[in-house]
Amino acid sequence: MQKSLSFIKDFKQVKQAEKRIALLQDETIHQVLSELADLTEKSTAALLIANQLDLDKMDPTDPKYDRLELNPERIQGICKDLRKVAELPSPLRKILEHREMPNGLILEKVSVPLGTVGIVFESRPNVTFDVFALCFKSGNACILKGSRDAHHSNECIINFIHQILSKHNIPTHGAFLAPSKREALMPVLEATQYVDVIIPRGSQSLIDYVRAYSKVPVIETGAGIVHTYIDVDADLVKAKAIVRNAKTRRVSVCNALDTLIIHRSMVKHLPFILESLDRDHNLLVYADQRAFDSLKENFYPANLFKANPTHYGTEFLSMKMSIKCVEDIDAAIEHIDLYSSKHSEAIISENEATLQYFQDRVDAAVVYTNTSTAFTDGGQFGMGAEIGISTQKLHARGPMALPELTSYKWIVHGNGQIRD
Repeated sequence: MQKSLSFIKDFKQVKQAEKRIALLQDETIHQVLSELADLTEKSTAALLIANQLDLDKMDPTDPKYDRLELNPERIQGICKDLRKVAELPSPLRKILEHREMPNGLILEKVSVPLGTVGIVFESRPNVTFDVFALCFKSGNACILKGSRDAHHSNECIINFIHQILSKHNIPTHGAFLAPSKREALMPVLEATQYVDVIIPRGSQSLIDYVRAYSKVPVIETGAGIVHTYIDVDADLVKAKAIVRNAKTRRVSVCNALDTLIIHRSMVKHLPFILESLDRDHNLLVYADQRAFDSLKENFYPANLFKANPTHYGTEFLSMKMSIKCVEDIDAAIEHIDLYSSKHSEAIISENEATLQYFQDRVDAAVVYTNTSTAFTDGGQFGMGAEIGISTQKLHARGPMALPELTSYKWIVHGNGQIRD
């Protein structure tokens, strides 16, 4: 009971901080985010030490290890994103709609913060930076519920954030880090008086748990079960480069390629498309019979397996990929419909009618033509950073950044009008 009461006290302070943050001038917000980037750069060594304490507790072969790991290059990228968010125009107080009524009333639909945003996430300390920056820029307070995997990293990062907030006399509860223990999750999911929305980021099991047990409204950021379809009219050179990038650039992220779908007449080109991926990246392939037969003379036998049904609809988060051969584009779309998490789906083809057909019929947050799914990212979309990739259809879909962290209210200007 005492633990619950302690949370309630903290949540009340978060709600109070939210009201202050919503009224901050954009100049102050810009200063806070810029100074946070400066402090993080200066304190890189301290952050790497904290991160190493977390890494030491995790098996390096765990797919989450790469998500957890920070290095100087990644920290520089985080600081660059903080400065990008600082430079973006404010999403607040924008007049989204203006109406003048016959009775003289003037109606304005104005963008406002969501309020207090709860983020439940696993293993990725960069999320702590991204969430704070985007919430702060959009006038929201945030409650961060990270996992035990990133406990030391998140504690270090929240300390940086609180240093800068305190310097500007902004309540530090505007960015509240809940305890990393599992028992701390339910109080966040049940805080209907204090939290306006919950956004989970992590595995499908985490997302399913939050969706099932949260009493606070949830914006679902789904797992990425990602497909790329190589059409009969595909350019093979493009296909080879796109598949390589989508699969090998960074396997632990949600936009990485999981299943390659290929038209039956293009299966003979698989040895070219996947050339050296077994040797250079130790890629493991789970192929249906036709794809297996095409690859068996040109792929390491120890890296090539016959696919079973479990290899489709799997988010591998590792150097593994399944292959499905199909008769035509309709069969490809049918396979995607069956297994997709509605995150990111791609087609490679030089036929404009086929590209349009795919775009119109595939239901996903992001649909690609002739490019890598690795671009599903708020930074790559020019948003500075992202809260997550929403795979649902209410309120937001795709990379969620500043506009998606706002709602709106109606302002009605009158001059003594009364209704009959």
